[in-house]
Amino acid sequence: MVKKLVIFGGLGIVLILIAASMIGSYNTMVTASQNVDSEWAQVQNVYQRRADLIPNLVATVKGYAAHEKDTLTAVIQARAAAVAQPLGNGVPNQQTLNQFDKNQSSLGSALSRLMVVVESYPNLKANQNFMALQYELTGTENRIAVERQRFNDAVKQYNILIKRFPGKLSASIFGFTPKAYFAASAQAQTAPEVKF
Repeated sequence: MVKKLVIFGGLGIVLILIAASMIGSYNTMVTASQNVDSEWAQVQNVYQRRADLIPNLVATVKGYAAHEKDTLTAVIQARAAAVAQPLGNGVPNQQTLNQFDKNQSSLGSALSRLMVVVESYPNLKANQNFMALQYELTGTENRIAVERQRFNDAVKQYNILIKRFPGKLSASIFGFTPKAYFAASAQAQTAPEVKF
């Protein structure tokens, strides 16, 4: 009888340890997943900040360069495409993330073309409103780079957590799946050509 109690007691302790380990693993994965979601929200926040600054920049440039309608229209259309993409809740899958990045890259290209137009207007370049907007956009672009890096770091930690043993077992039981990284677009591999 004592032998059975010892066996059942030992099994009970082992089951309690396994349950505690699973609960701890689950909670750690939830925390890591929420960290990725939070970082993704911050990435969206800085992209939205850029999108909010663009109408002011376009309006300022429009006052000086009314005949540059094609460039201004391209910026407005690229902004509309970048803002309009529905991402749903949480971190997007790789395909949606690629489309989001493509839209944001198109917007960045349109902004670059706009800055080339600005070079033709010395009075515009000296305008305090324009300079302030350009400074804000430059700062926003830097924030985007930082937030994308933070997002990728959070995704890396999460993906390591769910792919390493014994987390892989818990992840498969609880349905945690890998999250997509932001990756450089194909255009980023080619250095921009600067012409004067």
